[in-house]
Amino acid sequence: MMSYIFITLIVVFGHSEDFLGTTLLGRPLVLGPLVGWVLGDLHQGLVIGATLELIFMGNIKVGAAIPPDVITGGVLGTAFAILSGKGAAIALALAIPISILAEMLLSALFVSRSAFNKKFMAYAGAGRFDKVQRLHILSGLLKPLSMGLITFLSLQLGAGAMKSLLDRIPSWVNEGLQVAGNMLPALGFALLMNLMFTRRVAPYFFLGFLLAAYLKLPLIAVGGLGVIIALLVTQGGQPVPAEEEPDPFTPQLAKATIRNLFFRSLLLEANFNFETWQNTGFAFAMLPVLKKLYPTKESMSPALQRHLQLFNTSTYGSTLILGITAAMEEQQVDPGTINSIKLGLMGPLAGVFDSLFWGTLRVIAAGVGVSLALKGNIAGPVLFILLFNVPHLWLRYELTFIGYKTGTRFLQKLAQGHVMEKLTTGAAILGLMVVGAMPATLMAVKAPSQAVLDQVMPGMIPLGLTFLVYYFVKKSVKITYLLLGLLALGFAGSMLHWLV
Repeated sequence: MMSYIFITLIVVFGHSEDFLGTTLLGRPLVLGPLVGWVLGDLHQGLVIGATLELIFMGNIKVGAAIPPDVITGGVLGTAFAILSGKGAAIALALAIPISILAEMLLSALFVSRSAFNKKFMAYAGAGRFDKVQRLHILSGLLKPLSMGLITFLSLQLGAGAMKSLLDRIPSWVNEGLQVAGNMLPALGFALLMNLMFTRRVAPYFFLGFLLAAYLKLPLIAVGGLGVIIALLVTQGGQPVPAEEEPDPFTPQLAKATIRNLFFRSLLLEANFNFETWQNTGFAFAMLPVLKKLYPTKESMSPALQRHLQLFNTSTYGSTLILGITAAMEEQQVDPGTINSIKLGLMGPLAGVFDSLFWGTLRVIAAGVGVSLALKGNIAGPVLFILLFNVPHLWLRYELTFIGYKTGTRFLQKLAQGHVMEKLTTGAAILGLMVVGAMPATLMAVKAPSQAVLDQVMPGMIPLGLTFLVYYFVKKSVKITYLLLGLLALGFAGSMLHWLV
């Protein structure tokens, strides 16, 4: 019973990531070892968590697209696999359908949360910011608590039946699942390619693959070379002379208030819904500023209502918009202008920061972490968290103050120097080199005559499979169909002895 309670708490912790700034603490690479530790088999937890991380590597939440719930599916799949004494193949066989079912429940939750928007606006109309922030938190808790309850009931009611069922699975099914599991990372790589792969930067993908396949360089080395190449490529062009302009704005808000803005931005997605997306998270983050500038309910009301309008951007770059908005509120800029600038910045900043963090930094951190965790090294998940979150939180914190102190002038300077374009290009080069190296280093799909194929080109099957899945991703085939298709292909290849 105690182990079930701890596993339930792991799911609650994973789903509480929306309160922790999307810091990737709910990824399989982090939660898998925790489940293994609770059940007394840390090594299996590390290996299964790393395997699931590879499969769900492209499983990211961009815009309103809701991917399979890898938190609930990954934890339950890992737990059932360890409890039954089976390996990673059984974990993925369970994690995939559970993740898809959980995704449906989460989508229903995100739809139903929209019903709270009228209540939020009513509180804002009355200037009751205390009720706005309370409802934001309470509604946000629905997700971790409901998924925790489902997890506990699944373990309590289904663990015995699941173990009995898994014990009856014949060996050929296990072998098929093993081959299919080795193929599934191709989906994650293909989804990452879909974020960055263009004709202009495509050669860097193949450079990463060649470095890993022929020179056997580890992912860390490929990433290091990627950084050097990205710097060399993006340093071209003539520098634009800075135009000195008088600064009419003298910040008045205390540093503690802006720091509070940063901390509250970590809860931006806590009440995500399909109607107005991150609006309540934005208003919740702005409250320390609004309370300083609008001390009465009457003056607070219109400001709170305008920040409850639709908002959606990358959580990683959100503090720049929050800082700029705080500066505009302090300068008493026209409300229409504030809304226009907020809406205008959402899309461009989402594109830049999603590419930088989802497509580059997370890929590098996951590559390093997975390669260690697959060998049973606990440093894998630790490095994964540090490599991603140290630069993420530092930049997020700094952007809050940059946005507040410089306002839109900061963006104008970036545009004059083409910094955004260079940043996006550099991130794509680095990310694609690491993704290109992954099929050669992290996929173990082989044919019986692998030695002959290696003489022609090492890693030929993983590379071909990745591009085959990428082709279907570009054709907008649903991720669920691709998962099921790869499972079927793995089974067929194993039964026909084409793949091992």
